[in-house]
Amino acid sequence: MNDTDLLDERALSKLRWRCRRGLLENDLFIERFFAEHESCITVRQARAMTALMDLSDNDLLDLLLQRKEPQDELACDEVVELLGVLRTRH
Repeated sequence: MNDTDLLDERALSKLRWRCRRGLLENDLFIERFFAEHESCITVRQARAMTALMDLSDNDLLDLLLQRKEPQDELACDEVVELLGVLRTRH
């Protein structure tokens, strides 16, 4: 699969399930992302989202609120780009 390919329904469903969080504030960012971009989420974005979901709720919230920036392996282009989308309010 190419990075720019769109997720199929099954992969999208798995990603939504993986993105369920215990902290309401994180869920608000994630739900807004899905509401605005669900029909056009790419393989690249899904990979970045999965990397972010490996974080603890507090670490993820710090990134979403720009209290911290991604470090080490999270400081890759795809995660930084996705964080930009997640942080944008429309």
